[in-house]
Formats: sequence, structure tokens, C-alpha cells
Amino acid sequence: MVWAWLIPVLSFAAVPLIILFGKRLPGKGSPLAILAILAGFAIFWVVFAGFLSASPDTDGCEIGVGTEALTCNFQITWFEAGIPGADTKNHDRIEVAWGMTVDPLTVAMLGLATFVALMVQIYSLGYMHGDPRIDWYYAFHALFIASMLTLVLADNFLLLYVAWELVGLCSYLLIGFWHERPEPREAAKKAFIVTRIGDVGLLVGILLLWSQVGSFSMSETFAAVESGVLSDGVITVSALLLFLGAMGKSAQFPFHVWLPDAMEGPTPVSALIHAATMVAAGVYLVARAFPLFSASDTAMLVVATIGLITALGAATIALVATDLKRILAYSTISHLGLMMLSLGAFGYTAAIFHLLAHGFAKALLFLGAGSVMHSTDELDVREMGGLRKVMPVTAILFSIGALSLGGIPILAGFWSKDEILVAVNKELPVIFIVLTLLTALLSALYMARAMFVVFYGRFAEHFEHVHDAPKTMSITMGLLAVFAIVFGLVALDLPGPFKGIGYFIFYHEGHGLELVAWLAGLSTVLAIVAFVYAYLAYARKSINLEGTRGTFGWALKVAENKYYLDEVYQWTVDRVVLSFSRFIAWVDRALVNDVGINGPGDVTRVLGDRLKYHVTGYVYTYALAMALGLVGLAIFWWLVSR
Repeated sequence: MVWAWLIPVLSFAAVPLIILFGKRLPGKGSPLAILAILAGFAIFWVVFAGFLSASPDTDGCEIGVGTEALTCNFQITWFEAGIPGADTKNHDRIEVAWGMTVDPLTVAMLGLATFVALMVQIYSLGYMHGDPRIDWYYAFHALFIASMLTLVLADNFLLLYVAWELVGLCSYLLIGFWHERPEPREAAKKAFIVTRIGDVGLLVGILLLWSQVGSFSMSETFAAVESGVLSDGVITVSALLLFLGAMGKSAQFPFHVWLPDAMEGPTPVSALIHAATMVAAGVYLVARAFPLFSASDTAMLVVATIGLITALGAATIALVATDLKRILAYSTISHLGLMMLSLGAFGYTAAIFHLLAHGFAKALLFLGAGSVMHSTDELDVREMGGLRKVMPVTAILFSIGALSLGGIPILAGFWSKDEILVAVNKELPVIFIVLTLLTALLSALYMARAMFVVFYGRFAEHFEHVHDAPKTMSITMGLLAVFAIVFGLVALDLPGPFKGIGYFIFYHEGHGLELVAWLAGLSTVLAIVAFVYAYLAYARKSINLEGTRGTFGWALKVAENKYYLDEVYQWTVDRVVLSFSRFIAWVDRALVNDVGINGPGDVTRVLGDRLKYHVTGYVYTYALAMALGLVGLAIFWWLVSR
């Protein structure tokens, strides 16, 4: 397990090599990035095997605080500052370490991130072929995944925050990769600014915890929570501040507006962002800090409520979106909302299970969308139809991802979604399970719509020239499809030592698959009904949707315009932020500069200019002045003495 630090370091090392020598290397340095993440994926299996063979008696390992799962920590001192020998709790001295934590959550995230990144980078060989800046593309890719892996391994909040900001920087560079066009430039800036708002909350939350605990260490912080050192108010406020950062990175309402616009980047970048890196970071943060969140009922309710609003709202927008990548983007937002909802409902295992299942399926869907765009140069689903005729491999693989996320048994998405429903039904008021089931129905419906509109139904004749994906793209999609099909089986207690994912990833105590018959049955029926309806409406065209549009036209218009949130933000910026900024600029210029800074100098200059006239150089002028002064003093003495 001690070699886990090499997983991100290899990709970090590839970055300067690609930047400096990429243009002179074969493939412009792309093999370096691929070999680095391939080696990282291989080391992951070594780390995984080491963790499975570890016990609380292993050096550096113990039962984790709060989670009650095996946790192994390895660290070296980064720096010390302050008074030597002083107590860190009094803030007279600070110790910060480079450290890593290896526990079930870390192992799961390492596996997902390295595998998806490897698939995306191999896929990019075909998708980005011929791009003049492919060396920079792979350098940014390597930096991106290295930053995410560092974030996952970090054992203290300060190192996590450094990696967190690096992830944000890389998303800016990759979303705006084709910066020659204005849309990617604006999308990159939007993503960077919106996520920074949440990151301010994260930083304040980290500093608040440090001020109370005296350490950035996560294990020490969670021990302070468990021992009652932190007050309820501090726990709630710090958890909500950390959640602000998670809301920004994982695109939770109202910070979700950056993610659909991030589609302006290369499609493989979208696959990486949506499946295994940036948007997964927010869910990971809440799961990593779960001992803190679970200690506050208020924080948990906020997480669940925001998650539900995000999941349901994004699902309605995905149902009416016409850009294939944006349909998938809003699908990501919705499913991230479901993960947050599950965490807020104490469904720790269900949330991480769905994060993994969703990661495989969503990477597959985005790479499938990239295959369609690569061949057709089109993303408007209204212009597509029947592409299975010319792209049979892509059609089959995309359909597997859609069926999985739609919740069709026995694919991976069915099992993880069902676990979320169980957690919500058990822990939250009944309105939550009703709206979650509605979200599940909409999820199946928009996935079925995307699948049937693009690949089935009447063939769009203007796509006769279209060809299927090359091998570098289709093989990687095929491997992801395998996981989208079979990964859900890890929920089961199959023959062998592995009893199911609930005994590997858990909070407090392991548990097997919790199958509630009526919930599983109802969710299955809803998913099947959604796919059948979508088939009849979009493939067979036997259901007339114009009547629905006429009846619910106003609601559809609101959803199509994304609930006008972008317009609200633009109005707020134009009318409030900029107006306030102009006022502050006036205060700075007119009061601070002109009065506060330049004022004393101006007064001195004017007084000096006026007083210079008494220096004439004539004796009679000075004699007159002394005489007038003497008269004045005499009058003053006479008035005072009366």
C-alpha cells in the first residue's frame, strides 16, 4: 500500500516531459500520458491486494474513526511553523504533512479514476487524431487525473485543498482547450468562476476546523467530532461550508449551471469530468468527511434536500434538451443529486456504489456521444435517427449505458439506484421517496429518449456517409460496457470470500444487499414503462407528442430555458454585482484615493501656496506685520484683563 503515492506521481512526472519534449516524441507525447496512467492502474491492483491482506495489526493501519472500517495512513512531514515545542492546539505551532489514506473509499475511487482515465486517454488517440495541440491535450489530461488521484489519497484537508484547486485549474484548461472559438473560452471561465464561489466556502470551512482542532489532519478532526470536543454549532457550520465546495464541484443547485456549458470542451474531456474526476470530487468530499456531516442532523437534511432538488430539476431539463452532450450533462447533474440525496439519507454505501456504477455507464455514454459527433459532426438529436444502420457497434454500446442508467435489471445502475431508494425510504419523510421515484422515472425516460431518437426509428438519409468508431474508440467503449453490465453484481453475496460491496464500503458496520420488494418492483416497472413509452413515441412515432406540448407548453418552455437560472444570474451580475462594483470603485477613487491619500498632500500644497505670499524680502513688510501683531496682542490682553 505504501506505493500508492506513485499512482498520481507518475502522471505528474509525465506532464513536464510532454510539454518540453512532446513535439519531438512519437505521438507527440501521448504514449507518455497513457503509459503513466496504465502504470498507475497496475499499481492500483497492487495497492488493492495489499489492502485486502491488511489488518489492524499492519503497520500504519487501524480501525478508522467514525467509519469503523480498516484505514491505513502513511505520511511524512511537509513543514512546521511557529514556536518549537509549543502545543498545536493553542495555534502557537503548526505541523503539516504530506500524507495518504488508504481505506475502502480510497481504493474504490482509485480504481474508478485510473480505469476511466486510461480508457479515455486511449479513446482520445482516435478522437483527437490530427489535432495540432495534442501534446498539450495529453499534458493537461495527465495533470488532471494526477490532481484527482492526489485529492483522493490526501489524508489532510490542506493537501486535499491544494489538489482540489489543481482539479479546478485543469478543468479550466481542458474545457477551454479549443480557445480559438468564443464558446469554449466563455464555458471555461464560467466553470472556473462558479466553482470558485463554492471553493471559498470550502476554504473557510477548513480554516474553521483547523482553528478548533489545531490540525488539518482528517483523522484528528473526526476524532474531535466523536469525542465531543467540537460544539454542535461548529460541526454544523463547518459541514455546511465544506458542502459549499462540494456543491460547486459536483454541480449541485444552484451551482450546477457551469456543467452543461462545459460540453464545449473535447468530448473525451467531458467523459473524464462527468465520470471519474471533477464532478465526483464533491460527492467524494462529503463521503470522506461523513463523520463530520453525520454528526449534524441539520447538515444531513440540507445535503438531502439540495440533492433532491438537483436530481429532479436536472432530470426535467434533460427530458427536453436537444443537444446530445447536454442531455448527458443534465443526466450527470441529476445522478450526482441522487448521490448527495443518498448521503443525506445516511446511505453511504449506496451513494458510493452509485458513484462507481454511474462512472462506468456515463463514461461509456459520453464516449458513445463522441463517436457519433466524430462521424456525423452533429449533436442536435432532432437531426438524427436510425444511426444503428451505419454505427451498429456504437448503437449497441450506447444502449447498454442508457439501459444501465435507466435502471433496467440486471445492469449496474439498477442495483445502485435501488439501494438509494431503500436509504431514502428508510431515513427521510415520505415526500422524499415519492419525488425520488419520480426522478427515477424521468431518468429512464430521458435516457430512453436519447437512445431511441439517435439510434433507432427512421434513418436520417443525410448520414449515409457516416462510419462506425475506429478500434481505439470502440474497444475502450466495449470495456466500459462490460462494467456497465456486470458491476452491479458486486452488490450480491456471490460464492467466494467477497460478501458484497456493502461489506467492503460501509459506515459503522457492513451489511448485505437491502432489497425491498415493493420498491425494487415499482422502480423496475417505472423504468420499463419509460422505455416502452419512449420507444413508441420516438422510434415508432405511434404516440403523438404535439398534444402534450400543447397542454404543457408553458412547463416545457420553462424547462427548455433551464428555469431561466442563467438569465437570473446574468441580471444579478449586470444589475447588482456590477452596480455595487461601480459604487465601490467610486468610493475607492473619490474617497480613498482623492480624499484619504491625495487629500493631505493637496491641503499641504494649497496652504504652502497661500502662505508663501508673506515672504516678500522687504523690511517694511515685516515691520508692518510685527506692528499689527503687537496691536493684536495688546487688544487681546486688554479684553482678557477686564
